[in-house]
Amino acid sequence: MKNTKSQTPNTKQTSNSNLQPTPLIDGWHYADPSPKTLVLKDDPHQPLSAGAVKRHPFDLEERTALFGERIVRFVKRIPRGPGNNRLIDQLMGAGTSVGGNFCEANDCESKKDFRHILKRCMKEAKETRHFLRMVAAAEPSLAPEARELYREATELLKIFSTMHRK
Repeated sequence: MKNTKSQTPNTKQTSNSNLQPTPLIDGWHYADPSPKTLVLKDDPHQPLSAGAVKRHPFDLEERTALFGERIVRFVKRIPRGPGNNRLIDQLMGAGTSVGGNFCEANDCESKKDFRHILKRCMKEAKETRHFLRMVAAAEPSLAPEARELYREATELLKIFSTMHRK
């Protein structure tokens, strides 16, 4: 009996050159920072709707989201191979979960819950640093960018540590 649930991969390459920023609902849109990527961001020029909270210019949720986006773009540049596949998967998982866990921490129910989730953010930031180091060792040509991401992960770790202590 033939398995009909499997899908064959689409190997056709599509052109993204005609993509324009597309307005969506609630002030969200696709920004096109490079011709090959689409990023969902909040429009800073959009007037605030009734009851909306203005974000602080040093918004940590936004900073962790930007860090995750940088990790995603960096991981796409790492060549696939038997030695790099595991590093790619681990770095992608740890680097993008820092922001997700921080968003979860902001919506927690108690101070104890906040500290627990913040500790998870710290663990993910440490894990991200570790795998950035491994990628730099495996692919020396990517070491300068890995070093920048390592510094950002260290800064986020220090911020989370300070928040956890207080």
